[in-house]
Amino acid sequence: MERIVIVGAGISGLATAYYLQERLPQADITLLEAQNRPGGTIWTERKSGFQFETGPNGFLNHRASTLRLCQKLGIDNEIITAQPIAKKRLLYHQDDLYEMPSSFWQFLRTPLLSWRSKWRLLTERFRSRSTSTEDESVHDFTVRRTTEQIADLFADALVTGIYAGDPKQLSLQAAFPRVALAEKQFGSVSKGLPKILAMERERQGLPPEPKQPQLLSFRPGLRLLIEILSHRLKKKPILGVPVRTLMLEKTSGKRPTWTIDADGMDLLQADAVILTCPAPRQAALVADVDPELSDLIAHIPYVPIVVVALGYRQTDVLMPTEGMGYLAPHKDRRMLLGVQYCSSIYPERAPNDCLLLRAMCGGWHRREIMTLDDDKLSSAVRLELRMTLGTIRPPVFMQIIRWDPAIPQYTIGHLDRVANIELQAARHPGLFLGGNAYHGVSLNDCTEQAECMTQRVAEYFQSTPACSLQHEST
Repeated sequence: MERIVIVGAGISGLATAYYLQERLPQADITLLEAQNRPGGTIWTERKSGFQFETGPNGFLNHRASTLRLCQKLGIDNEIITAQPIAKKRLLYHQDDLYEMPSSFWQFLRTPLLSWRSKWRLLTERFRSRSTSTEDESVHDFTVRRTTEQIADLFADALVTGIYAGDPKQLSLQAAFPRVALAEKQFGSVSKGLPKILAMERERQGLPPEPKQPQLLSFRPGLRLLIEILSHRLKKKPILGVPVRTLMLEKTSGKRPTWTIDADGMDLLQADAVILTCPAPRQAALVADVDPELSDLIAHIPYVPIVVVALGYRQTDVLMPTEGMGYLAPHKDRRMLLGVQYCSSIYPERAPNDCLLLRAMCGGWHRREIMTLDDDKLSSAVRLELRMTLGTIRPPVFMQIIRWDPAIPQYTIGHLDRVANIELQAARHPGLFLGGNAYHGVSLNDCTEQAECMTQRVAEYFQSTPACSLQHEST
């Protein structure tokens, strides 16, 4: 019987445990979680007639891994699609709201861009590809292919919406690998990206790409996925037990044994340990086993995020709230990174006469948000909404959710950093590093990596006996 301990019961840990019990039905799989509930940042709250997400608001249908997991769990009939109006996205810039272009021709018509920027965008497909092998920031790539104006508005908004980060710090190759691949393979983003996405969907057995990927969730919220995964595990996640240390005992003739010291529990013994918790926690856990590995992992930065869910009466919001919501470029230094119009995306999540909004604060350049108490934060958010959406009365409902750490940042050099981490981790047989710190931050990325992790762990147990593994690690 293989003994496996997974540290971190977010979506990565839960999905990995679920797939492993299918792949290795005889294995003893223990899933440990420091919080008092599973799911990590993914959870759904229901209060005062409102239903809101504490973390991600859904997942896109342009990748198959999460849909495949839902089908296996038998909850695909609970999937709901965002309303068509949610395709409309806004940009808050220079004290006004503008519709974000969603097609090439809308980019050419938008008042946000100069004629030079539009021309550079129109002719992007004819520009020479880069031959450099150096890592490049999202900002620098966009400037090279188009203009500084496009980088400061639209690349910035894209990075803000996904990473809450700085496009001048994030690696294009790590954060948006398909965009980098489009230039490398086809010489152009506008020419190559649709082809890459179409090939990827065909390879995954998905129907042809719609004009725009659709946002999906579940009628009861994303919490359903977490609860069903937890329920389907033979051995339920053990909650409220932070892991203090890991120890590795190497003995000849058999696989090494890992010892896990967790609060309130006897020492656990395992043949394999899978860390899916945030990178700072992973770094702390491996510090005694391998200080060099710990230091490498610790160099993956994170940003804090504060989610503020607000319910308003429809008559108390003067501006239209139709669409996905709005983003604010980080260069504008607004209090809010953006606001999601949740009841426009999923109408049943607010009472009939009310609106549900989610304001996002924090990010790379506004870390000090985390130091504000709830009263000051509430006042600042309501003031900003008064300016952007014309709210004339206080919300009838509000809840503040703080995440620190929240989102890993794939900064310049991330791919080399991850390669070094994986090389160093391979020196310790039975140690596996997962979660969203390495190969993608979205829900789809996490479920896809859970499948890959299951394959790696299964191969480890089916491989050459541990004496040769020990030799490789010396």
